[in-house]
Amino acid sequence: MPRTLDSQITVEKTPSYFVTKEAPRRIFNMSRDTKLIVVVRNPVTRAISDYTQTLSKKPDIPTFEGLSFRNRSLGLVDTSWNAIRIGMYAVHLESWLQYFPLSQIHFVSGEKLITDPAGEMGKVQDFLGIKRVITDKHFYFNKTKGFPCLKKTESSSSPRCLGKSKGRTHVQIDPEVIEQLRDFYRPYNIKFYETVGQDFRWE
Repeated sequence: MPRTLDSQITVEKTPSYFVTKEAPRRIFNMSRDTKLIVVVRNPVTRAISDYTQTLSKKPDIPTFEGLSFRNRSLGLVDTSWNAIRIGMYAVHLESWLQYFPLSQIHFVSGEKLITDPAGEMGKVQDFLGIKRVITDKHFYFNKTKGFPCLKKTESSSSPRCLGKSKGRTHVQIDPEVIEQLRDFYRPYNIKFYETVGQDFRWE
């Protein structure tokens, strides 16, 4: 981590921290006062998005259905597949709660980050204990991408939108497969909601 003055907040990010077994201990050993921000979204949608991104790089991979199930007729989901495993948020959270209190972890709704970016960023700023500087005047909705973008800043002449790999149309998945995965994730989601005290309404 870079050197930080008392008046500064240093932010470091990677999507894999939350699901990496060694991460909670390592971050705790670096600074037990670290505040953690985790963006979560409907695990079924997240898995389909993950698969869509991988498919764009490796067009010859097996089908989503083939990777999701060990035995579909028995409803046996393959939790060794990363795209499925990542969405088991309650399981990953247990590791973090061994080192950090829930008061140091803030969960951002990935869905609300799209529909109400200023509202979600307001909660993040409150969690960090800083003034609400980022507001709805900083965002506009990009209809092509289907995501909000940051309006241009003083230091940049153009707006800031998500990269080319974001906002692509998801692969069409059999509705029955989606329903089976919803059933699979339901107990994990309920446990996650209860643990964090927040209902993300992923049904």
